[in-house]
Amino acid sequence: MSYHELLTNAYKAANVLRYLGVSDDATVAIDPTAHPVAVVAFLGAAQLGATVEFDPDVDARLTLVPVADEAAYELDPGQKLAVYGGTPASPRTTHWEKEVWSENPGTPPITVDPDSAVLSAEKATYSHQAMRSAADRVVDALALTGESRLAIRLPLSSPLCVVAIVAALSVGAMAITTDGSTQDVDADTAVVENGGVPPEPTSLSPAAVSIAEDS
Repeated sequence: MSYHELLTNAYKAANVLRYLGVSDDATVAIDPTAHPVAVVAFLGAAQLGATVEFDPDVDARLTLVPVADEAAYELDPGQKLAVYGGTPASPRTTHWEKEVWSENPGTPPITVDPDSAVLSAEKATYSHQAMRSAADRVVDALALTGESRLAIRLPLSSPLCVVAIVAALSVGAMAITTDGSTQDVDADTAVVENGGVPPEPTSLSPAAVSIAEDS
């Protein structure tokens, strides 16, 4: 996915989420599979000031999961379910790709407080500012540039996975998600689980990166 496509779809995702009732006091629950849809949905929710949790089983205004998992979710009134990867069986379920494809790519007219929460993970919440500061530390530690290819060998449920994606985006590098696997990819640096030994010559683990907790 090119940067142009990513950003355009992130703007569209924000507008879809806004239409579905997501605002700055809402939680968006996303399946933790490291799929481009999940990354785009995170960026869309961040633009609205919402908090994202990469756990589809938490209480949320909107839950986004693969279409194969649609039947597993019976949400309470006022909550919305969206699926990707195919057409949903229920008319009450939002077909994510269809709505994003047809949405306006304009930027939502919303100002987000940098100290507000953007991610909830591992029993902590992290602000926009904390995530961006941590991303800057990842850039410095791995000497990331626009030519870098960063293998992210962590699941999206790991805060460092999200930070690493933000770090790559901030310098124009390529982010290659692997869902924590050791699969062979064309990368020159990586973020890994603590104790992990990736094939890339340089790497970083959660123990080496401080992400300030907001609560």
